[in-house]
Amino acid sequence: MPNSLGSPKITEVSNRATDGRAPKTRRGNANTESVDNYLKGILALSGPEKRRVSSSSLAVRLGVAPASVTNMLQKLASSPSPFVEYEKHRGVLLSPPGERRALEILRHHRLIETFLHEVLDYPIEEVHEEAERLEHFISERFEERVAVKLGHPRFDPHGHCIPAINGKMPKQISTPLTDLREDGTYIVESVSDQDAPLLKRLRAHGITPGVRLQVESRSPDTFVLRTESASTALHLSRDLAAAVRIRAAH
Repeated sequence: MPNSLGSPKITEVSNRATDGRAPKTRRGNANTESVDNYLKGILALSGPEKRRVSSSSLAVRLGVAPASVTNMLQKLASSPSPFVEYEKHRGVLLSPPGERRALEILRHHRLIETFLHEVLDYPIEEVHEEAERLEHFISERFEERVAVKLGHPRFDPHGHCIPAINGKMPKQISTPLTDLREDGTYIVESVSDQDAPLLKRLRAHGITPGVRLQVESRSPDTFVLRTESASTALHLSRDLAAAVRIRAAH
């Protein structure tokens, strides 16, 4: 297998065993990890609508040069069993095999986050980076044992859906707090996992998935709200509010 990060041997990415035998642990390497990260990035950016993803937005999410993204997408699209459908200037979509692989890795990631948080008592702001390192290396047997130990959870600590073992991903109907059009009572459905310091600040304010918020007023820069446990109003800056997704309280 080539050592170059830009030359992954894509056909060696393992799939879930279907013959009843215990699957082997995946061997982690930079090429496989890079492919997995590209697939996860495309899955996240394409959203439930499965929009085409531009190379530039993928480059920003992955923190790599646009030219490197174009090179990788061309390789992923031209492999014998392509993981993506890519057209220059039109962006990229996951192919059915690519979507299955992305959901499998996402399931690994979110199960690991949940295990770290619930069993090993990791604070919520630390689980994402640990899961990023571990998600590429666990076997399907380990994944199954973790799911059983946790009682087959449906959501990770950030409030994000954990894909089912069959690859199904329930849709979450929520709105960014920054898009809120009227004051009222809402439930925090999820918080972003992309910025650990920001997540720590949210936790310090008592804003975690499942918490009930009373939004009292809004301005372009500040959101004034209360949580059930807060005796005084919280003044949330726009960057913090942008990391919170809410749904109506019933």
